[in-house]
Amino acid sequence: MIIDSIVSKQIVDKGWSGDKKYCITTLDGIKYFLRTSPLDKQERRRSAFNRVCELYKLGIPMAKPIEIGTCDEGVYTIESFIEGVDAEELIGKLSREKQYAYGIDAGKILAKLHTIPAPLNAPSWKTRFNNKIDRKIAMYQSCELQYDNGQLFINYILENRHLLSDRPQTYQHGDYHIGNMMVDKNGVLTIIDFDRDDFGDPWEEFNRIVWCAQSAPTFAVGMLDGYFDHNVPLEFWRLLSLYICSNTLGSLPWAIPFGDREIQTMRKQANEILQWYDNMKSVIPTWYKRYH
Repeated sequence: MIIDSIVSKQIVDKGWSGDKKYCITTLDGIKYFLRTSPLDKQERRRSAFNRVCELYKLGIPMAKPIEIGTCDEGVYTIESFIEGVDAEELIGKLSREKQYAYGIDAGKILAKLHTIPAPLNAPSWKTRFNNKIDRKIAMYQSCELQYDNGQLFINYILENRHLLSDRPQTYQHGDYHIGNMMVDKNGVLTIIDFDRDDFGDPWEEFNRIVWCAQSAPTFAVGMLDGYFDHNVPLEFWRLLSLYICSNTLGSLPWAIPFGDREIQTMRKQANEILQWYDNMKSVIPTWYKRYH
């Protein structure tokens, strides 16, 4: 058992999950990534571990899942340690051509992730997401803070929620954006942090492309072109706008407990989104149209 042969442990202070993360070294000098969670998460952790084992077999560039069990800190998982750099730090420094190429890679990887079907008994996506929309609108409207033009997001949602009908469902990474990617020592784009994985409309997975577009818009363009093989359908753009509006509404109430810095981050992001979409009058964002 790897857990019994640890000789050093270094904290990895990243992410929002509340789990404890470490770079560990074992007696034989090999590094691994260790994550520990409270024991009441054991069932969720074991299910997630089984799913990432399935993903790894697909050839997804990711850490290799190695071990799961319990320890003094709760339930733990051990993966191979990725030697490399955070994609968000690196990609913005690269040429536009290289940024776009890495984006193509990210889109193709996501398409492969989405080949895993949702369970046959998965509840209707239309029902699930409409319930989520209702909760987010209610949370936003009762929030102590508001966006300057927040009603524009609500109006778009109410006018377009009918698009949720008959959407397919697949496996989802759950937090797929440049902040959860690395470039390993061989220059390969690698996906990390499957902690929020779920099942749902595969196109909803792009709701976090906002983070990519802010830090590296050319990468974001490549991600869409890679996923759709350079032929992005209009229906996708309409649904993506709906998902981004919903996500943006929920972001402000989420940010409040974390303080003014996160609040200002979400306000800035909301303003940028409205600029990209011409106050929600256009469904194709300016950062995509500029590249093409």
